[in-house]
Amino acid sequence: MNFLAHAWLARGGSDDFLYGNLIADGVKGSDLSAWPTAVALGIRHHRRVDGFVDAHPVVREARHRAPKELRRFTGIALDLVWDHFVAETLCARGDDRQLVPRCYRLLASRPAPRRLAAMMPLLVEQDWLRRYADFAFTCRAVQGVGRRLSGPNRLAELVPWLEADYARLADDFRRLWPELEAALGDES
Repeated sequence: MNFLAHAWLARGGSDDFLYGNLIADGVKGSDLSAWPTAVALGIRHHRRVDGFVDAHPVVREARHRAPKELRRFTGIALDLVWDHFVAETLCARGDDRQLVPRCYRLLASRPAPRRLAAMMPLLVEQDWLRRYADFAFTCRAVQGVGRRLSGPNRLAELVPWLEADYARLADDFRRLWPELEAALGDES
């Protein structure tokens, strides 16, 4: 899962808890003592969500469908695709109206970890959380992440597979999301 999915799952918690969920990918290591307690709890929650998703049979099946030579990179692409389906769902229901501005307020008013510092202003200014509802935007985001990795852009090479497998990925999401919400949603 990516930013929006983590935010939705953490929406019932304090601002610190939500912020921890949003910045967790920029925080390395297990020693979180430098962070306020609620932020550290949010970081840990984010990591539990990632572990649940990565180990889920639906995600393993999806990864297995990817081109064999690119499977190592599939988890990153799928995290963004899951956010696409979350954005599509939340925006259609209007559930983004309170959550997204809350996330943007937190991200704009607090310093991001160094690894995310350059990206966070763009995420807020360009309204990425809502724009993930557009699959073409999501695919461009997948390619953009791939440009930041060393070596050839393997994530860009995954985009044709994501497009071709879209219907199955949507079905995967419909199977995965309710289980994830039941297991780790609104845990604060």
